[in-house]
Amino acid sequence: MSKPVLVVAGPTASGKSGLALAIAEAMAGVVINADSMQVYSELAVLTARPGAAALARAPHRLYGILPAHEPCSAGRWRKLAQGAVAEAHATGRLPIVTGGSGLYIQALVEGIVALPEVPQEIRESAHALFEKLGAEGFHAALAVRDPLMGGRLRPRDRQRLIRAWEVLETTGESLAALQEEHSEGPPAELTFAAIVLEPPRGALYAAIEGRLDAMIAAGAVAEVASLLALGLDPQLPAMKAVGVPELALYLRGELSLEEAVRRAKQATRRLAKRQLTWFRHHRSGREVLIVKEALSAQFSESFKERIFNFIRQSC
Repeated sequence: MSKPVLVVAGPTASGKSGLALAIAEAMAGVVINADSMQVYSELAVLTARPGAAALARAPHRLYGILPAHEPCSAGRWRKLAQGAVAEAHATGRLPIVTGGSGLYIQALVEGIVALPEVPQEIRESAHALFEKLGAEGFHAALAVRDPLMGGRLRPRDRQRLIRAWEVLETTGESLAALQEEHSEGPPAELTFAAIVLEPPRGALYAAIEGRLDAMIAAGAVAEVASLLALGLDPQLPAMKAVGVPELALYLRGELSLEEAVRRAKQATRRLAKRQLTWFRHHRSGREVLIVKEALSAQFSESFKERIFNFIRQSC
């Protein structure tokens, strides 16, 4: 018998965490994080990680589980998520996977390419070489050693270029070849249904503005100061979380707080736009419900009925 998993996806500040929590309360669910930044323990405020009140209302998994110096990947998260999903099913609860990281959700629902772990010294060497050669030079060097990936990628694809180089250095093989040979398919025993939030752009941007202001009031600046004090590699994923680079400039005296917040809001709007585009083109589930209205703190009875009817029919 197949085991159901509900995905609640959408852009940042769209209300997906609140909706996932309401569903978990009403239907004996477990909320499983699929946000690539909410996995880091040092980023509670800037990622709007569920607080004590939310944690008391329903079980939550994979929030704040890794230190910022330990990078997470879609492959690593997939294994963690599979464990959390299995635990939910074993206790008779509905797994509710929620977040805005499309690659993470895709890895769980559709499968992923299983690649070897890249040693830290190779990772550091690849980043150093990119800084030395620049985007164009690094791309040219990769194209000489790996024509397949060199042809697929462009100089602006920094992360993918470095990843291709790391894999080549680690395995001696092209990432393109490994992707064909070592693909892990979707879990055969799981069936996925998805609720995808696509709120009106104006309402979403207003929510982003308000949430950033609330984060500043809740201590986001101090959180970034503590993160910077760790002296971590600026290329680590946690160091690139929206708001961290902008507030870091303020803390170094290079921007006013007002300008740093303005830039952080702008970066968040850009992230939301990319997420909307992603979820519009990637439907993660056998059954998908698109929600286009803006969500408020209190859901109407008609909205609840529509959501729960969908879940009962799909899960």
